[in-house]
Amino acid sequence: MISSSGFDLGPLNPLEREALASTLDAEERRVLLNQGTEPPFCGGLLQNKASGTYCCKLCGLPLFKSAAKFESGTGWPSFFQPYDPQHIRELKDLSHGRVRTEIRCQRCDGHLGHVFDDGPAPTGLRYCLNSVSLEFAADGQALALKQPAR
Repeated sequence: MISSSGFDLGPLNPLEREALASTLDAEERRVLLNQGTEPPFCGGLLQNKASGTYCCKLCGLPLFKSAAKFESGTGWPSFFQPYDPQHIRELKDLSHGRVRTEIRCQRCDGHLGHVFDDGPAPTGLRYCLNSVSLEFAADGQALALKQPAR
């Protein structure tokens, strides 16, 4: 399947996903593969103000543009809309005694964070992301999906 923005959304098989995961450090694995959350106000991308694209740390799929980033005061990078809605998968999260909407990468199923309905216009959404789930590509830097060794 190809997204409306032209990216391959074909799911990775378990061996491909594990091959890509082998490049992650322990904290990245805890968050991306096991639905963890990094502590607030410590993520490396929280204060990033550069223009570019935030991509999935595991598979490289572009997820958010810097133009959609805003300061939410929550301690995690926040965005009001995704790069392409097809790149984000939503799941009901009933953990911690609350009902939330978890967001994952459509291609690799990596845990990204949660989306809430208390964001700014024009969408009213706040996509709250873990910095360790993301890697930043500055404008002019090529975006490329990571391909696992086969």
